[in-house]
Amino acid sequence: MNHILQARAWLPQEAIRRKRDGETLGADDLRALVRGMADGSLADAQVAAVAMAVYFRGMTPAECAGLTLAMRDSGETFDWRNESLPGPVLDKHSTGGIGDLVSLVLAPMLAACGAWVPMITGRGLAHTGGTLDKLEAIPGYCSRPEPELVRGTLRKTGVVMIGAGTRLAPADQRLYSIRDVTATVDCIPLIVASILSKKLAAGLDALVLDVKTGNGAVMTDPALGRELAIRMIDTAAEAGLRASAFLTDMSEPLARSAGNALEVHETIRILRGEPADSRLLEITLTLGAEVMALGGLAANAFEARAALTKSLASGAAAERFARMVASLGGPVDLIEQPDRHLAAAPIIVDVPASRDGFVTAIDTRRLGLVVVALGGGRTAPGQTIDPAVGLDRLAALAQPIRAGMPLARVHAASADAARGAAAAVTAAYVIGEAPAARSRLFERVEGRG
Repeated sequence: MNHILQARAWLPQEAIRRKRDGETLGADDLRALVRGMADGSLADAQVAAVAMAVYFRGMTPAECAGLTLAMRDSGETFDWRNESLPGPVLDKHSTGGIGDLVSLVLAPMLAACGAWVPMITGRGLAHTGGTLDKLEAIPGYCSRPEPELVRGTLRKTGVVMIGAGTRLAPADQRLYSIRDVTATVDCIPLIVASILSKKLAAGLDALVLDVKTGNGAVMTDPALGRELAIRMIDTAAEAGLRASAFLTDMSEPLARSAGNALEVHETIRILRGEPADSRLLEITLTLGAEVMALGGLAANAFEARAALTKSLASGAAAERFARMVASLGGPVDLIEQPDRHLAAAPIIVDVPASRDGFVTAIDTRRLGLVVVALGGGRTAPGQTIDPAVGLDRLAALAQPIRAGMPLARVHAASADAARGAAAAVTAAYVIGEAPAARSRLFERVEGRG
């Protein structure tokens, strides 16, 4: 009888108060809070209060692991051991950036190399783009299929890229949307729990993590980015998942486009074998080679990179992507005829440079906010976004520029929106007399364990 009375006496506001005051929450508190997020018994204001309390007070490694596992267990999980898949179950995750379409390209590349890739993706957060939003720019694409369709698509194509839905880590879906609009995106324990709860629910054998730093990243400070990477490696290890991580540079857009349909267009061009930006291709190959070696699919990075490169050149990666899209309800000819299916903005304008010189700095975060302001991101939970808007033909750091040459091209829903975006893009670029040195592209991070 006493334990029943104690259970009834548990109040979410008391757990929130203790976290607010800097106390450590136990596993029972964390499971109860997560259960309330998943079943709706916690109000939005309470979920926001949890996020803010963790933002300011942090979490111990044990708390972070407890939150991660509770969020994983808030819904169904996949166990691929019963599927007799003839290869490792691998995945990659990025903490988000501008023009970061690596997941769209790499997942089918890995599948073409013999991996099985059940990639659970997320929406954009704050100024950063989200893979799930990009996939939803494809007409008919079922981004939150039932688990039976997930299993069937993976068995047929080797790759399935989806959102967590209501049955996989449902607590994260709710917390994720509230973090997006409460200035709690850049909170290490919440990022760790959000990413790893979904990846653990996916039943992976190995995971490679791409932690962005620089002015366009969620974690702008490399020291904080390194701490995030370490926490994710160690938390994954505690949950029995092999993981490794890299810090990668986000002081300039990674692709030459930023916006949902525009990035799908660029993905398709790369998969069809057209030239990719050298930095984008290098990060894609580095992350892919790492997770292939981690999962035992390649003897070393050299062998893995060769296989990944061949998957692009042969068209095998494009074929995997096309079959996945068709299996999930998208058009069967997306690779061949993207213009027929992907939304296009009614207003497209160049943003001309004001002078000759070189691109010496880019306010990458501002470019991401331009996409949000155009309607390509969210300012409230559940907000509908416009897949057609965004930026493309983005000038890169150190690129030579002449007056009148475009720094970017704006895709907008109206002339007024285009003018505002063009002014913001102009302000985001610094043109100087000499080319700037580009930041180091990536750095491997080791866990404390």
